Parts: sequence; C-alpha cells; structure tokens
Amino acid sequence: MSEPADRGSRSDWTVARVLSWAADDFRGRGIESPRLDAELLLGHVLGVDRVRLILESPRTLTAGELGAYRELIQRRRRREPIAYIRGEREFYGLPIKVDRRVLVPRPDTETLVEVALERTARVNLDGDLLDLCTGSGCVAVAFSRRRPTWRSVGVDISEDAVDVARENAERAGAVLGVTFVVGDLDAPLPDDARFDLVTANPPYIPSAEIETLDPDVRDFEPRIALDGGPDGLDVVRRVVAVAAKRLRPKGVAALEVGAGQAPAVVALFERQGFANVQTAVDYGGHERVVSGEMRRA
Repeated sequence: MSEPADRGSRSDWTVARVLSWAADDFRGRGIESPRLDAELLLGHVLGVDRVRLILESPRTLTAGELGAYRELIQRRRRREPIAYIRGEREFYGLPIKVDRRVLVPRPDTETLVEVALERTARVNLDGDLLDLCTGSGCVAVAFSRRRPTWRSVGVDISEDAVDVARENAERAGAVLGVTFVVGDLDAPLPDDARFDLVTANPPYIPSAEIETLDPDVRDFEPRIALDGGPDGLDVVRRVVAVAAKRLRPKGVAALEVGAGQAPAVVALFERQGFANVQTAVDYGGHERVVSGEMRRA
C-alpha cells in the first residue's frame, strides 16, 4: 500500500484504511503498540476519541487531515513518545500536560498514589504532603484532587519541570492546595517544615542501563529524571533520609522504585527508623512502591 498523501487522489483514504496503513507501518518498525499508537494519533488530528474513530471509519479524510496525520506519523517513526506528540497523558483519570521537560507519567506510578491515599486514610481531612522529584506534578496533583483539604508541596531540581507541574495544577483545578518550588529535594524548604506524607518517584535507573532503554525513553525523556547512579539508588537513599527528617511522628513515606530494587529500599527504610514497611505491586506484578511509617518522635 502506498503512503497516504496530502495531494492528488485521496478518495480511498478512509479513516479505516489510513489506520490500517499506519498500524502496519509502525508494526514493521518494531513499535510496541502499533494499532493503539495509530488510533491515538489520528484521534488527536481529528479531535475525537477512539470510539468515535470506529463510528467514523468509512469517512474519507480531507487533504488537511491527511497532511497533519502524516506529520505525526513521521514523528512517531523517529520514536518520539506518543504523549509528547499529543502533549498530554492521562494519569489517575486526569489529563496531564507533558513535553520533553518531564518524564511521561506511567500507569505503574498510579500505584504510588494509591498507596499514599491508603496509608494516610487516618488523616484524610487535613494533612501536609511533600512530593519530591515531582516532575510533571502528576502525583501531587492526583493526590490533591482526592484530598482537597490537604496542603501539598512539590519540589523538583528542574525549573522547567516545575513550570510544567504548575500548569498541571491549574489545569486540574488543584492550584489552591498545591505549591511547586525549585530545589534539590528539601533544600528550598524552611528548616521547621514537617509533613504527614512524603512521596517521590526519583530517578532509579542504573547509569549503565540508560543506553539499553527503548529509544522512546533514552532519546527523548530527560536523563536527569532517569539516571539513579551506579546502582540506581543514589537519589533514593537521599529521599529516604529526607523523609525520615521531614515527617511528623506516624507520618508516611512512599517511594516508587525500579523492578528488583524493593528489598534494598526496604532495608534503607528500616535503617532510617521506619516501621510497618510494606511493598506494593504495580499492574505488571512488580514490587513498585515501598512505604513505611515514621515512629520517631
């Protein structure tokens, strides 16, 4: 099948046919979810969801629509993430703005939000959250939407990331309860600031593994948000120490970790004085979140 063009005859380039062509093209290039990617991109061009694409499958695309779709196909062929092309990614039921300044939120990170909500149920009406390595702000914003009476502070070392996080708070209507600041972990906070919950999705990929990642991640997502040092735990160790210092008694820390890292992180928690340390599995069955309760007065 020839490539769809934005000039000349296009009478047979229906929604159904162009989707089939794009999916085959992506499949031949080793893209992991070819049909889904084809549908998401065409839906973005047409301003419709995937259900509507099915209903409109017999419709012939206009020259402008074909041209716009071809441009997005070219970007995906270069392995640019779908979320960057579309400008957003759904996370915990919210549309989160993303671009190359921040990591793309993963479904597995929703486990971090779930654990945070479950382990702070006793103080669900009033509390303070510190979200370290906040990135796009997805965790802080999702948590705040479900705990609107809490006060939340998100911190990231990247000023660009904090700009994105602030926009996401405004888009989600959580701006009154959420503050984002630039800094290295808790460095920008007052010395006496204390919290009921500390969350973090820190960089945890071992440095030597960065070059083995899929090109979608390796070539596009910010390395500072991926690289966790030689064993992947450089920032994790610092986050656990900050949580131990910043939590009120019975406060909870919850961290996302890489596959296979949970036992080492559990040990870090226990050495810092956390009790009732637990792990939670993600949608793929990996131990993805380690959490614990601060017992020190």
